[in-house]
Amino acid sequence: MQPVFYLFGAFMGVLVFSPGSCVPTVTGLYGETIEVPCNNGNNKPEGLIFTKWKYVKDDGSAGDLLVKQAQKDEATVSATDGYKNRVSIAANSSLMIARGSLTDQRVFTCMVVSFTNLQEYSVEVRVYKKPSDPVIRNKAKELENGKLTKLGDCVVESGNPSANLTWMKNNLPLVDDGKTIIITPTVTKDPVTGLSSTSSSLQYTANKDDMGSQFTCSSKHEMGNQVSSSEIFPIHYPTEKVSLQVVSQSPIREGDNITLKCQADGNPPPTSFNFIIKGKKVTVTGKDVYTLTGVTRDDSGTYKCSLPENDAMESTQIVTVSFLDVSLSPKGNVSKNVNESLVVSLDKNSSTEAKVIWKKDKRIIDKLPSFSNLTYSDAGLYECDVSIEGIRRNFSFRLAVEGKPKITSLTKHRSYDGKHKVLTCEAEGSPKPEVLWNVNGTNEEVTYNNGKATYKLTVVPSKNLTVTCQVTNKLGQEIQEISVFSHMAGYGAGQAKVIVGVVVGLVLAAALVGLIYWLYIKRSRQGSWKTGEKEAGTSEESKKLEENNHKV
Repeated sequence: MQPVFYLFGAFMGVLVFSPGSCVPTVTGLYGETIEVPCNNGNNKPEGLIFTKWKYVKDDGSAGDLLVKQAQKDEATVSATDGYKNRVSIAANSSLMIARGSLTDQRVFTCMVVSFTNLQEYSVEVRVYKKPSDPVIRNKAKELENGKLTKLGDCVVESGNPSANLTWMKNNLPLVDDGKTIIITPTVTKDPVTGLSSTSSSLQYTANKDDMGSQFTCSSKHEMGNQVSSSEIFPIHYPTEKVSLQVVSQSPIREGDNITLKCQADGNPPPTSFNFIIKGKKVTVTGKDVYTLTGVTRDDSGTYKCSLPENDAMESTQIVTVSFLDVSLSPKGNVSKNVNESLVVSLDKNSSTEAKVIWKKDKRIIDKLPSFSNLTYSDAGLYECDVSIEGIRRNFSFRLAVEGKPKITSLTKHRSYDGKHKVLTCEAEGSPKPEVLWNVNGTNEEVTYNNGKATYKLTVVPSKNLTVTCQVTNKLGQEIQEISVFSHMAGYGAGQAKVIVGVVVGLVLAAALVGLIYWLYIKRSRQGSWKTGEKEAGTSEESKKLEENNHKV
């Protein structure tokens, strides 16, 4: 059929032409005004005398409704039954039926009479009513695994035509297979209104996978589709497996409490369980947990749980109680003499392999300290950290290495400006040695580290000195001395050496001059012999030479 829809204010009409039929169909809403068109408004021929509406009664006879004369504004209602106060005619000659009901589902005919012709236009009326929202009633309290059980009835009421209902699980339609799913629909009519109520009964065979599944019912109707609220049904099924859990915080340490929880996959879950505590059976009722308080390492072992009615169905857990025993020797403050030996021992006993970290003065060292010949640098704070998962132990000892003072070096050197002497006395010993100089000085400096002390003293000696460095602690003392020369005495000796050198140089210079002069006279005499000069002049020159030599 090809539908044609008409909307007119407060009412709706739908014309539908049935295949092979000349009578169109109009659809109205239950309780609303129904408009029945007369030839779709084409009903005003020339020479119109009147328009008349009539209908087919339940017995098939014709019944008059009203007549509208062309020259009059009002129509004359001729109906004497239920239509008397419900019918009127519109300006376009459509029949208006107030408060539509299912009794209005019949054929109405519009007769148009003119001076030249008489035409009749028949229309079949159908009345629709949207049913109520679907609801699930008579719901099962629970479903049993593998057993066909009535889940509930889906119901929609007061509709026309009757609605089609479909059961859904997780938004997928359920199909009646006659075995695991059986769906039984039922339609009933109200004897007064003629409206239909539809119900659908669902019998369903559930399984464990249906836990949490959502069941709904959908209604399909010409006036629109609707879906019920979802329902979730508990599924009952027997226990097939038990599981034992240790719900205490891991790792479990001595002194902790252990809570064992036994779970079963049946629904409803069992109310009683057997706990096998290291071979001893304990039955608990009304709960699924068992607690051991203040456990010790002796509580480590195998634990089980089972059902009282079926000991073969059990679950096992191995429980380990962690422990860590540590003993360190020595501890506290330890004092030893230099060059002695010290044995350090660490004994440990634990549930798992322990991790050990050694530190000296907060710095990690790679192994257990060993001292066969103690030195001052061995002194310090030794810490030991021993741990397993969840447990940690810390121990320490402070080692002091003592020895009487011993001077290892006593030296002197000039200051950078050459005006002072800097004395350096180096010593070993512990406790820290105190130094005593036998002279006064300035800028005293002291450093001490790992049993080694350095003492410095700056002096300006006015005469030659013998300086002593004395170092002392509670175990003894040692003294050494060093010679220090005066700065001024050193300066006088050097000046004398310079004067002697100058005198010697002058003497040598005079002798050299005399020798040269003597050689000169000698050559002069040889020349005068050759020229016949008198020896008197030569004698005078000899005298001058002798005088010069004497002066020198």
